[in-house]
Amino acid sequence: MDDWDGWLACADWLTGVGDPRGRAIRLEHHSETGGGDQALTAAAYREVERQLGLDGLREDGSWRFIWSRGYIDEASFRLAADTWPQRRELVQRLLKDHPHAAPADPADAEQWEGALIDALLSHPAAHRLRTLDLHLTDYHRSAEHAAISLAARQRNRLERLYFGYDFDLLYEHSAGSTGNPIDPLAHLNKGLVQTEIWGSLPALCALELEGAFLFRSVDHDSLTRLRVRGPALADGSILGLGTLPGLVSLEVEVGDDVFGCLPPLEQLGELNVSDYPRLTDLDLSRAEFDATSYEVLSALAQSPVLPGLKCLSLRELTIGRMDCEGDPVSAAGELAPRFAHLDLRVDGAVDLEGTDDEGVDRALSLFGLSRV
Repeated sequence: MDDWDGWLACADWLTGVGDPRGRAIRLEHHSETGGGDQALTAAAYREVERQLGLDGLREDGSWRFIWSRGYIDEASFRLAADTWPQRRELVQRLLKDHPHAAPADPADAEQWEGALIDALLSHPAAHRLRTLDLHLTDYHRSAEHAAISLAARQRNRLERLYFGYDFDLLYEHSAGSTGNPIDPLAHLNKGLVQTEIWGSLPALCALELEGAFLFRSVDHDSLTRLRVRGPALADGSILGLGTLPGLVSLEVEVGDDVFGCLPPLEQLGELNVSDYPRLTDLDLSRAEFDATSYEVLSALAQSPVLPGLKCLSLRELTIGRMDCEGDPVSAAGELAPRFAHLDLRVDGAVDLEGTDDEGVDRALSLFGLSRV
């Protein structure tokens, strides 16, 4: 029921029962059709938040959300540091006044993040969420809490989801909200999230995962775009993420970990047609493996997903004599036909050792490439 006639009828009914969302919807309609003031609409929704008990979430600053037609349409979470001193009192009130999908202990500060996330996701006003960003800090506690909240009901409109945590080097200890260190490697093979969420997100089409060992698998029929930074699965997988029959675009970012190690080249063997039958766009321009770019290219030349690709992005294309144990131009010429059907893009260096400019240009033309 996205037509305005239906929503205006709903607004009249809400107004009749004393629900402030009725007035907010009417002001929103006037604003969208050019006859209203956006500031009045925003003020009306602040009153809605006050009456629904959500004003504390906005004041805390961790949640940022946008209303549409009487419901929260877009929401983004990142724990705010400045409001930490008064957060315990807020969490206590939220746990008392609002339904929650999972229990939380207000005496445990590392559970406050999960309680804040649950307070919004469990609220009826968030049932029509369309986009959701969850940037976690105490992820060793809140990742599972957020998953329980997401799985508690069908979210038939949620189309885009970001789920994860920031890091500079993979596997480095993170500082939680209380200053205690969090060791990502403690969750290897177990995973941060035990609750299956994908069945409750039937409309999801774009997903971003950031961090290590988040989920056991990602299995979703209608997901079309997936971006991962780090080994998102509990077993450390980077490319074998699950069964995704609708996936068209896969972007992977991975590099040095905190020990100075790179992912093994064998990770490319996780690309299976049975998991990604519709994959046409593979972006590895920010993925680095413990192998030369020639070895990466050779592995991709044998990949079962290669024939179905229309676009392939790589970090670099450099071939040395020792890499190919021969002539780099000849090596490039042998590989090039395997990639002739797709648009090959190289983000970084392009070079063939010991070859003059004319020879490099000739070899690159076989891939449909040219030097910038």
